[in-house]
Amino acid sequence: MFLAAGVGQVLERLGGQGGLPLRVVLWDGREFPLSDEPLATVRVKRPQALTALSHPTLLSLAEAYVNGDLDLEGDLDAAIRAAESLARDEGGPLFVRDGAAPRSHTREEDSAAIRHHYDVANGFYALWLDPRMVYSCAYFRTESDSLEQAQLNKLDHICRKLRLDADEQFLDIGCGWGALILHAAKKYGARATGITLSEQQFEWTQRRIREEGLQHRCRVLLEDYRDHQSPAPYDKIASVGMFEHVGIANLPTYFATVRRLLRERGLFMNHGITSSSSDGVAVGMGAGEFIDRYVFPQGEIPHLHRVVRDMSDQDFEVHDVECLRPHYAKTLRHWSANFERRLSQAVMASSEKTARVWRLYLAGCAHAFDQRWTSIHQILASRQVNPGRTELPLTREWIYR
Repeated sequence: MFLAAGVGQVLERLGGQGGLPLRVVLWDGREFPLSDEPLATVRVKRPQALTALSHPTLLSLAEAYVNGDLDLEGDLDAAIRAAESLARDEGGPLFVRDGAAPRSHTREEDSAAIRHHYDVANGFYALWLDPRMVYSCAYFRTESDSLEQAQLNKLDHICRKLRLDADEQFLDIGCGWGALILHAAKKYGARATGITLSEQQFEWTQRRIREEGLQHRCRVLLEDYRDHQSPAPYDKIASVGMFEHVGIANLPTYFATVRRLLRERGLFMNHGITSSSSDGVAVGMGAGEFIDRYVFPQGEIPHLHRVVRDMSDQDFEVHDVECLRPHYAKTLRHWSANFERRLSQAVMASSEKTARVWRLYLAGCAHAFDQRWTSIHQILASRQVNPGRTELPLTREWIYR
């Protein structure tokens, strides 16, 4: 009797949300459309899922799905928009501000966090990334660009910004599966080094270097960025989608390390996710606790002004700042669509729970970037310890040629 009353209360509450485009199917087969044209189906597989639905937050709804208490079918974007509407109506915070003490980000903690995220399996990522395995925001020159073309655009965009030239020493901090160092060596003739903490990325990139016959121009190292040493300073350095793992309190150490490794007037391009909160506190993507707990442990994202300030404190002169937020929303929608098409293969390549986490994460992040809950910026700077002219042209036409 209590269970029946609970079901009725939940359905009455959901039905009062202004016609959510959902169909709710209970564990006993009963169906309850919440609008005339439901776009997605929420299957309540266990009675305990009613707790998440009766007082919904983005975290409680996400965990109910990840734990298998709920299933989602149909238009995943519509389901996520409905979850946002439910959470807003509940009156709780959509954004989770991290008021805890700064994380220590020891080498051991950072290494474990990287393994958690990136060492799921190379085959798992290959299911939904482009053929080069570029796992960062793409650059769409036209609306019709494919994901593969947009990622190639991005690699060129970075190399152009850095004015990368033949035989220049180039370092990619957090090189992923090696796409940028391979591209820099093949197309621009650079002598490229990549560093990563992921053993699977390291092994993949080593194999790619051998297959491309680029051993004389490329190398990849398995190490922490803080431990990297070079006999001579690099001409150019890039970091793409890595500094989110550094920790806000460690940004001075991060930029000081880049300064140590870069020659005077050398160029540095930092590409990373930034918070939309101007108070400088890390803001979750509508479900920050979920991201931290299941996807990016130890992840922290600063506001743009904090990044520029800490770069300037290390004698970097900032020359160009470009917001790529719409590009990342589009990139994530490509990834999410690929993941949806290969969902059963993703389960086989990882586990049921892992696939559920990533399915929700990719679609949820696409929504977060669409809504400007978070952003992403490329910042081009030069090491300017000594006063004098930069090596850059007077205008920025060279970036967009």
